[in-house]
Amino acid sequence: MKLTVAVDGPAAAGKGTLSRALAAHFGFAYLDTGLLYRAVGAGVLAGGAPIDVARGLDPADLENPALRTQAVADAASRVAVIPDVRQALVDFQRGFARRDGGAVLDGRDIGTVICPDAPVKLFVTARAETRAERRYLELRDSGQPADRAAILADVQARDARDANRATAPLRPAADAVILDTSDLSADAVLAQAIAIVTRALPARD
Repeated sequence: MKLTVAVDGPAAAGKGTLSRALAAHFGFAYLDTGLLYRAVGAGVLAGGAPIDVARGLDPADLENPALRTQAVADAASRVAVIPDVRQALVDFQRGFARRDGGAVLDGRDIGTVICPDAPVKLFVTARAETRAERRYLELRDSGQPADRAAILADVQARDARDANRATAPLRPAADAVILDTSDLSADAVLAQAIAIVTRALPARD
C-alpha cells in the first residue's frame, strides 16, 4: 500500500506531534521536513553556503539535537525562502512520500507543492498566542532562555515571512482539512486525524 499523508501548518501548531502519532498508529514512515531546512540553516550558521549545504545534505544531519534551537529555527526560515534551496530538497521529500507502506510528511508546503496529489491533506493551525506559549514552555522545560513577548513577536514575524514568501507560501491546500488545535488536546486532534486517514484507506488498498 502506498498512502501519503501531507500535514502542513505554522510553527508550534502541533503538526509534528500529530504527524508522529499518526505514523505510529498506522505503521507509516514519518518525515519532519522542517528538519531538512533546519539542517540547512545549521549548516549556514556554521559558515556554509545555503545551496551547497542543501545539495550535500545527509540523512544523518537530521539527527543533530542542535536543530531544535531557536537560532537554527530562525536560520531555517530564512533559507527556506531561497528557491534553489527548496528545489534541492524537493526530490528527497517526494521520494520519501512514495515509499511502500505509507508515509506521513509534515512541513509547510507538502500538500500544495511537494505532494499535491496526496489523498490525505491536513492543515494544522492554532492562534499565534497559543503557539508562542507552547514554544515558551518547550524552551523553558529544556533549560533554554525563554521570553514570552520575544517568542510571540518571533512567531508573528515567522508567520508573515512564511505566508508572504514568493516561493511556496504557507497556506492550506484547497482540499486540505483544517484542524485548529488552539483549544484541543493532542489526543483530541489525533482522534480527528485518525478518522480522516481511516476513511482514505479503503480507496488505496
